[in-house]
Amino acid sequence: MWLNTTWFVLYVVIITGYVILDGFDLGVGILSPWLCKDDREHRIVLNSIGPIWDGNEVWLVLGGGALFAAFPFVYASLFSGFYTAMMLVLLVLILRTVAIEFRSKRESSRWRTTWDWFFFGSSLGIALLLGVALGNVIRGVKLDSDGNIAVDLIDLLNPYSLLVGITGVVMLSLHGAFFLTQKVEGDLLERVRRQIPRLGASFFVLGTTLVIWTFNLESRIVDNFRDRPWTVAFPVLALGATLAAWRLVENRAYLSGFVASAVTIAMLMASVAAGLYPVMLPSSISAANDLTIHNAAAAQNTLTVMFVMAIIGMPFVLLYTVGIYYFFRGKVVLDEESY
Repeated sequence: MWLNTTWFVLYVVIITGYVILDGFDLGVGILSPWLCKDDREHRIVLNSIGPIWDGNEVWLVLGGGALFAAFPFVYASLFSGFYTAMMLVLLVLILRTVAIEFRSKRESSRWRTTWDWFFFGSSLGIALLLGVALGNVIRGVKLDSDGNIAVDLIDLLNPYSLLVGITGVVMLSLHGAFFLTQKVEGDLLERVRRQIPRLGASFFVLGTTLVIWTFNLESRIVDNFRDRPWTVAFPVLALGATLAAWRLVENRAYLSGFVASAVTIAMLMASVAAGLYPVMLPSSISAANDLTIHNAAAAQNTLTVMFVMAIIGMPFVLLYTVGIYYFFRGKVVLDEESY
């Protein structure tokens, strides 16, 4: 049974990797209308993520693959129950890719401005929809004893999940601002620096409201934190990392500030996972219908084979990711090959 817990941890690590890596380039897209004053600045901001944004999305594919292989019952219930929402996520993912690739194909200012707004709207849409999905998982869904979820899109857009989505948008915008401090300079850098305290204050207010609301939900998360008090360390570390990130950027230690921001996201994801464990998909109808790491897992032989494959494959994924970030480090310099 240790494999079930190991795969739960691996799945959380992969999804956390996606939120950290794709999160900052979504944040860059959300911030772009407020930071850029002309075409050159739009190109600098777009090229700050140009070599890496599509590689970051590989982690989302990895997460879907890991869920399908290790916890197929959760995969089936989640993707069938959230079908409309997932199609919307897929649509905005495609739209964002098209916006990035098409923007530089014509010199027309109207053409480029149009795709700039699609880049902003699709980045915002992905962050909001994924946050809403996470909010529904925390809150619990109408999951029956056969593993079927009876909700439509309106049910998913409930006030609590929308707050999770909005908080996620602000968090990723802040993460994107921390990333941009390493890639831009001059007036654009000063504009990014001015956004960080505002976004940090908004994130603190929204996060505090969310924590209070979560503790007033009829959710097993509160009981789990009470039964395992050591897990409170995760949200406390998240708060400490947020304050450290802000302080580091104030001292112009931009890379360290970005790393601290990544630690904030990792600790928040660990908080959610610790609050849910061993449940992966809670039912709002009855706790007996919950999908857990025990009743929703694949056969032990499958988990063993997948674990061996993960041990062999993950170092290559990590090596590729580190290599890409190393080769494209430093400030953005525009040339003829840039977006």
